[in-house]
Amino acid sequence: MSQTIGKTRLAYSRAWHIIDVGSDPRPLGRIASRIAIALMGKNKPIWDPSTDCGDYVVAVGCRDLHTTGKKRFQKQYYHHTTRPGSLKSMTMDQMFGKWGGSEVLKRAVSGMLPKNKLRDPRLARLKVFEGTAHPYKQNILQSRHEHGNGEALEAQTVS
Repeated sequence: MSQTIGKTRLAYSRAWHIIDVGSDPRPLGRIASRIAIALMGKNKPIWDPSTDCGDYVVAVGCRDLHTTGKKRFQKQYYHHTTRPGSLKSMTMDQMFGKWGGSEVLKRAVSGMLPKNKLRDPRLARLKVFEGTAHPYKQNILQSRHEHGNGEALEAQTVS
């Protein structure tokens, strides 16, 4: 008898989730944490920290990303080119203007994923779009509408 009960190919199959960030009332951090959980696969019963069993996530409407307080104008993003005196900083508002809300959401989700070898493949499964149009409509079988507290209201079949 096998010792790995339930860890079949069907259990490791990847589902596609869609999140409309523009119409979601939750702020950036709450949305990013739910995306990170889905990318890691922590919502599955077969979750293991050393395996990559997460799902795909499509985030649309990132241009209308909601933040609380004065974060949009006060939060700083830093990068360094390893040359002396080359520490560059950019506010969230400048990042919205230069690369859009999709880059802000990617960086927020990236900060919530574990810093290991699985981080880049997990981030590659996150597909972000500024508008509502995306090329992954045929992959999404069900769309779940959630309340702000994370519980699903209803599941609708997407046609």
